[in-house]
Amino acid sequence: MSLKVIIVGAGEVGYHLADRLALEGHEITVIDTDEEKIKRIERHLNVMPLQGSGASAQVLEQAGIKNTDLFVAVTNSDEINLIACLLAREYGVPRKVARVRSEDYLSPTSPLSEEKLGLDLVINPARVLAEEIIRLAEISEATDWAEFAGGKIILLGYQVKKGSSLDGISLNALRDLRSLYDFLVVAIVRNGNTIIPSGRDQIRAGDKVFVITKKRDIPAIEYLLGFTSKAPSRVFIIGGGQVGFLVASQMEAKKIDVFLVEQDKARCEELAEKLHHTVILHLDGLDAQELLREGIDRADLIIAVTNSDTVNILSTLLAKHHGAQKGIVRIDRPDFIPLLSPLGIDVALSPRLLAANQILRFVRRGRILSVATFLGSEAEVLEIVVPENPRFRKGLRLLDLDFPRGAIIGAIYRRGKIIIPKGETILRPGDDLIIFAHQKALSQIENLFAL
Repeated sequence: MSLKVIIVGAGEVGYHLADRLALEGHEITVIDTDEEKIKRIERHLNVMPLQGSGASAQVLEQAGIKNTDLFVAVTNSDEINLIACLLAREYGVPRKVARVRSEDYLSPTSPLSEEKLGLDLVINPARVLAEEIIRLAEISEATDWAEFAGGKIILLGYQVKKGSSLDGISLNALRDLRSLYDFLVVAIVRNGNTIIPSGRDQIRAGDKVFVITKKRDIPAIEYLLGFTSKAPSRVFIIGGGQVGFLVASQMEAKKIDVFLVEQDKARCEELAEKLHHTVILHLDGLDAQELLREGIDRADLIIAVTNSDTVNILSTLLAKHHGAQKGIVRIDRPDFIPLLSPLGIDVALSPRLLAANQILRFVRRGRILSVATFLGSEAEVLEIVVPENPRFRKGLRLLDLDFPRGAIIGAIYRRGKIIIPKGETILRPGDDLIIFAHQKALSQIENLFAL
């Protein structure tokens, strides 16, 4: 069903949301005060751009607020986002989403909490980014991670390095390994292009491979594929802002040795009062000599989360050059992404993209249970339920399903059982499907599983 959607804010989050939702056939209007951002939207997306303030009733009426199904406010200002959503509530918009950075609005006891403001979803980018970092820190070899079927099915991304046992192997050759454990290679990202592979495709050094498996089988699958993950014991965090603090506090609870590097002295003193087992270092994240004295060369993991993409990239590269094992980098500018993997950056995370993914999951509630997108890939992973449709009631083999090119079913969750499918696997109503697909195939997939 097509929705009428208003998005306030044409930055990276708003742009990403507008792009994804427009591809699915929804009617999108994007509002922003910045003329250049509006021109960018107008040039590249099939949506209605509108220059003006999302906190203006006049502008909202011009955008068609009275007939809107979903209202999303994702500007850089918490106040504008909240005022815009309050106006949307007064106009009777049924679903309202706001991006909020300040912790003051996130406490249930706050007079301006999510419930009291009548919001359906509040996204805090720092919290979302911190949660993603903690997940990826636990599996040292993985560069990407997404959970489905309530956490029972996991999609993992791995970078294939030179000398890996996977270099040059075909997917047909991996079938012998599949007799031992259930897993499926659902995508290969090579030079920025996403390949939904067939059995003849070969894996090469430099590729990123995406694998779907059962959560409990991850250690065995990593062993079979030549990866050796372990939880970190010594971590350096560059940047003591909100994200750095949240990650450090969670790692403290896991008994990990944490060193938090922050250049601002007053912030260091504040962090020292809040964190009890973290070593706070009043240093520049690019001061290699001082950091070497503190032992950054022996770090299992570097997490760079300052507000500067340049500092995050350079500090991580310096640390890895001196011997640190893995680097997770916060990136705000998406145009940097293609450059990072060749430089040796293991994981790049965009708080804006992560926030947009959470909003997309909320928007698509219903038959689509969740969605994930990944930096450097033009594909998405959908979790979608097979409907009560006559052709599915009698049982339909995957071989007989007119499945679009550029898409693959990676796993099926059925009544507590996880199935890694083959051509003969039969689909039934109520099956929970995990599908990896190019953006261009998304609308076909939704139509395929329409009621």
